[in-house]
Amino acid sequence: MKVIVAFTGASGQIYGLKILEILRDNGVETHVIVSKAATITMNVEGIDIAQVKANSSKFYSNDDIGAKLSSGSFKHDGMIIAPCSVKTASSIAHGITNNLISRTADVTLKERRKLVLLVRETPLHTGHLRTLLTLSEIGAIIMPPVPAFYIRPKSLDDIVTHTAARAVSFLGIHVDYEWEGIV
Repeated sequence: MKVIVAFTGASGQIYGLKILEILRDNGVETHVIVSKAATITMNVEGIDIAQVKANSSKFYSNDDIGAKLSSGSFKHDGMIIAPCSVKTASSIAHGITNNLISRTADVTLKERRKLVLLVRETPLHTGHLRTLLTLSEIGAIIMPPVPAFYIRPKSLDDIVTHTAARAVSFLGIHVDYEWEGIV
């Protein structure tokens, strides 16, 4: 399998890193794009870009609009943007393809491949909600990283892993995170 993972400037860089770790542990080839704003947020949140690169099969500059990912001929099994800023979500919803992340997401949708967006914004105003509705209508999977407390997490890592596992499951990658039900 081949999966594209993109990081944008929203808070929650830990989600993207955990997704990369899960994909690596499942033998998935990853193609990773990190925006400039994401690198700033990583520094604030204590994530070293070297960790991201170490968990990537291939790393791309967001400015490299001509990278192979920007073509429909690049075959992959889906794309996850984690975290996904409202700026990036808006660009994708309205076909603004001025960087590699938005261009690759646009191509992913036009080729009818899965696009999972871990949108990190709150509260949401009506314009945000309309953007998310547009994205859903054109085929994106909107998955805000909302913690699941019914799993009775014992750590932050439990919460992040559960969300990351759910995100990769949309691409057909099984990770054991399933709720056991009420016992």
